[in-house]
Amino acid sequence: MLGNILLLILLPIPAWILYSLYCLASNYHQARKIGVPIVVLPIDSGNPLWMSVDTQFIRLFKYSPFGKGHFTRFNWRGWEIQDRYRAHQELGDAFIFVTPGKNWLQLCNAEALADIFHRREDFVRPTEMLGQQWQRHRKITAACFNEQNNALVWSESVRQATGMLEYWSTKPVVNSVADDVRTLSLHVLSSAGFGKSYPFRGSDEDMGDNDSTSYQNSLKLILDNCIPLMALGPQNLSKPWVPSKWRKIFQATVTFKHHMTEIYEAEKKNLMQSRSVSNNLMTSLIRASQEMTDVANASEGRKESRPPQNEQSGLTETEIYGNIFVFNFAGHDTTANVLAFAVVLLATRPDIQDWMAEELQHVLGDKEPAEWSFYDDFPRLKRCLAVLVSNTDTSHLVLHNINLMTRNKYETVRLYTPVAILKSTSTPQQLRIGTKIFVIPANTMIIPSYSALHTHPRHWGPSSLEWEPKRWIVPDTHSTTDTLHDSAAPKSDSHSLQSETFLALPKKASPFVAWSDGLRSCPGRKFSQVEFVAVMAGLFREARVKPVLEPGEDDEMARRRIALLVERESGMVLLLQILRPEKARLVWERHVKNSRL
Repeated sequence: MLGNILLLILLPIPAWILYSLYCLASNYHQARKIGVPIVVLPIDSGNPLWMSVDTQFIRLFKYSPFGKGHFTRFNWRGWEIQDRYRAHQELGDAFIFVTPGKNWLQLCNAEALADIFHRREDFVRPTEMLGQQWQRHRKITAACFNEQNNALVWSESVRQATGMLEYWSTKPVVNSVADDVRTLSLHVLSSAGFGKSYPFRGSDEDMGDNDSTSYQNSLKLILDNCIPLMALGPQNLSKPWVPSKWRKIFQATVTFKHHMTEIYEAEKKNLMQSRSVSNNLMTSLIRASQEMTDVANASEGRKESRPPQNEQSGLTETEIYGNIFVFNFAGHDTTANVLAFAVVLLATRPDIQDWMAEELQHVLGDKEPAEWSFYDDFPRLKRCLAVLVSNTDTSHLVLHNINLMTRNKYETVRLYTPVAILKSTSTPQQLRIGTKIFVIPANTMIIPSYSALHTHPRHWGPSSLEWEPKRWIVPDTHSTTDTLHDSAAPKSDSHSLQSETFLALPKKASPFVAWSDGLRSCPGRKFSQVEFVAVMAGLFREARVKPVLEPGEDDEMARRRIALLVERESGMVLLLQILRPEKARLVWERHVKNSRL
């Protein structure tokens, strides 16, 4: 009897192993048809259980006798940040991971990726709505991101940044950059997104038991634990048999939804009573959804308002809550992580801090932060934007004998893209990669190799792995200087600052695709740009940051140590981030204002 029970318990293990081997062999057979190099991995990269333990397991397995191979090199989240373009240098622009779950095509070819992004019916995102349903969501949510909302983002970001600088300037050592920029980003999102404004409070300041603390803590817990939430579902985390830590995650989802429900009901009531004139994302989402429903009702000859039931109607309440969570996820952790990277990297480059401050003094002069204008000042802060992103509408340059149009470009995001976009095929698709045409089988996952494409020397030159914001600035509109490869900065005066433009990349095949491309590019792109530039202005017009010296260090040694920390201690949790940001101990110093140029 006991033997039978033991057999029933153990039998699923060899059955699972045999099934996995069968799936692996089947996927290998499909991959061979493509004709690109194959890398066999024993575990599917998208397995939620594996994702929860992969980095810890790989770290231990590396020390085993079998620890040097494809498994430890590729079979974990964040491998591409350490590897950069090297795998593609070895294997070519395209190679494929064969796993028991799916085949994952790794692609580092700008022309092929541009083709994929624009063939949205052939290459789809695996979890998003398709067709008219997606178009309905896109139309309504895109309307929320407008210049009026960007002006709110600007003013709140400036206010939060000056508050954060006040806090940092009072501390002899700051080791809470990641936590503090997360608070800042949350408060910007809370104000510009949901109409709730809070004063900045540092990581060791008493926030009390208030809405901001409750909202912040619940959202942080949800974002930090998305993997068990996705794997088990929130309701299962409330069961008495799960660990107490997981039950806290469930309670965080309840608290977060309570906050969002309160805001949603209040804004909906204000709109119904014609009392709301706000331009925050929540109000705009409800307003745009209602307007779309009204148009659909009128077109059908119905005066009453009904829940949306077709592609032309507005969003249901459940769909609105879903989009609200996306706003929180996309608008909070992504921006916060990029800000943390930027601040820590700037501490290693005093020359870039001075370079930015030169422009800040020229544009902002002695104006108080409350007087800084989104409409007048933001478009002129090109150098601040170059640390993150550059954006212009009219410059035309010649680079590598190609006529170029302006695109969005990053330096921090070029090296540290916070989140990747996956594509997949539902039917076999032809794809040109270089000079060859390949047939990609159905159900193949396609991974744009952001880290490789953004650092490959053929696009970015020998300095491709260096963090160099100056590469995006062209000294005058008539210059054909290849600043993509040449980071030398021209001597600045008032005229040269005014005539500086951004380096442009090919419109049809850009080697920079951090925000995706085509019709499904990120609608909140400018939201994040405005927030980033405002924070840079609030921090660096009157202050500088540098590393705290360890015993026996000079300034240069400290800067190299911090740069090495960012390089070695960056990895994936849910998104790409600095894994041990508390090791980056910084000090902020006020400085005397320069005279305006």
